Amino acid sequence: MKLTCSKDLLLQYINIVNKAVSNRTTLPILECILLTANERGFIMTGNDLEIGIRTAPIEAEIQEAGEVAIEARIFNEIVRRLNGESVTIATDEDYAVTIVSGSSEFKIMGQSGEDFPTLPEVEQEKLYSMEQAKLRDMIRQTIFSIAQDGSKPVLTGELFELRSNSVHVVSVDGYRISFRKNSLLTGSGDTDVIVPGKTLAELNKILSQEDDDTLSIYLTEKHILFDLGTAVMVSRLIEGDFIRYAQSFSEDYKTKVVINKSELIQALERASLVSRDNRKTPVRLMIRANGMDITARSDMGTAHENVTAEVEGDDLAIAFNPRYLIEALRSIEEETVKMIFMASLSPCTILPEEGDSFKYLILPLRM
Repeated sequence: MKLTCSKDLLLQYINIVNKAVSNRTTLPILECILLTANERGFIMTGNDLEIGIRTAPIEAEIQEAGEVAIEARIFNEIVRRLNGESVTIATDEDYAVTIVSGSSEFKIMGQSGEDFPTLPEVEQEKLYSMEQAKLRDMIRQTIFSIAQDGSKPVLTGELFELRSNSVHVVSVDGYRISFRKNSLLTGSGDTDVIVPGKTLAELNKILSQEDDDTLSIYLTEKHILFDLGTAVMVSRLIEGDFIRYAQSFSEDYKTKVVINKSELIQALERASLVSRDNRKTPVRLMIRANGMDITARSDMGTAHENVTAEVEGDDLAIAFNPRYLIEALRSIEEETVKMIFMASLSPCTILPEEGDSFKYLILPLRM
């Protein structure tokens, strides 16, 4: 194999496929990036057996077709430090890889591309498409409440409820539920799948922030494919039944608060300063007609805040892990939110003042 391409372009695509390179594995081939030059062009692939990423053809001058797997970390470090504008990559029959750019020349050993695991085939029949920026926001606004332990594997991923013209993304960690809704450009009927949190975290790093950039989503029973145009990501799905989260939400309330999101976040952050452990030292909310009093008390000291708000219904005293409230509120773009409560040991639900684009449910702590 022999080819020449732009250093900046090469580095850009290395950063993309690196998201699917394994850092902890007993199989050395999974620590590699596969470089392929053929009639389709120059393509790079990463695959850790859970996530696979294949780039679109990269602009390059191909002098000789071929394939080689090269250790990702050293390849990235070499290309990043090259001082030329273009890079020439060549391999010999023993899979030794020569990298030349500017005044530098490196020679490192690669491996046969035949040993590299192929990406699963995903039939591109059921198509869902949407703006990349929208999906990027939805992941950011929900991924913080994915379960971190593996006792319930389905909760280590996010539920994607794909419909003909909309998508719902839901995460649950046992203490809270995050729900986001957005529109689709294209839909292929109702499908529910659970996408691993790791997949979504890595996908979010390569999704475009440009409003005009779209992606296509294809599904099989066991895999999901995200086609970003610049690259394709394939991931295993989590098998199992997601919890019936919808029945946890209710529009009934005894106390309703309409409050400025930014003011509430700042007050919660200040009150949290006296707490070393948010679970053992919760913040206490006292809701009255004139607003919300926020207090925290620990061995370090006490804190008290008052936030003005529109309150409807009964007075209420309730306590929360402040981090759970702060993470939910930070993910909301609207400046004013609605919070509804039933009782001091019942969940709080955070909603938009109008519409149904998001819902966050948070369990309280005993005071």
